[in-house]
Amino acid sequence: MQDEYRTVARPGVHETEVNRSRFLCAIAPAATEQEAQDFVAAVRKEHADATHTCWAYVIGADASVQKASDDGEPGGTAGVPMLQMLLRREMRYVVAVVTRYYGGVKLGAGGLIRAYGGAVGEALDALDTITRRRFRLATVTVDHQRAGKLQNDLRSTGREVRDVRYGEAVTIEIGLPDADVAAFRAWLADATAGTAGFELGGEAYGDA
Repeated sequence: MQDEYRTVARPGVHETEVNRSRFLCAIAPAATEQEAQDFVAAVRKEHADATHTCWAYVIGADASVQKASDDGEPGGTAGVPMLQMLLRREMRYVVAVVTRYYGGVKLGAGGLIRAYGGAVGEALDALDTITRRRFRLATVTVDHQRAGKLQNDLRSTGREVRDVRYGEAVTIEIGLPDADVAAFRAWLADATAGTAGFELGGEAYGDA
């Protein structure tokens, strides 16, 4: 798995103009390919009168799904440069849609490549991007007496408390960088006088 990747914090739109053609770049986070396709469809519907609706998306922390469409522009002049810009910026789980309203001046292949790739680059500069890092899920089990203080201690030391469940004992789910696991075990034993249970789980990604 990748140690980290970048994505956008929320959907947004950024407009550029090249030789009287308007390029509206809509970018959104997409957890799945279906979400990406739904976003493309929504933008296409919103701008049904546009000359072209070109798109690209990258799904997977390792960029395992990469797709793009020129939507009638000359082959390789729209979707591919958009996709390349997303990959160059190390963006993942993201979809970009560039809507073009033709302004009467032909841009040529090189001009189109610069315009479509540039629209995505400018949109990424204008919108909030976030870094998500890989971590290990871990479960801490502790008695009710110590649970409140332990939760406070976890938060005050910057640990991400993801979930707390109350039963016979209190189960606290946290996220840990791989490199911190050994040090955390020692800290937990010290903080709870050795009474807490600790179990490592799978891997996930969280905000850096």
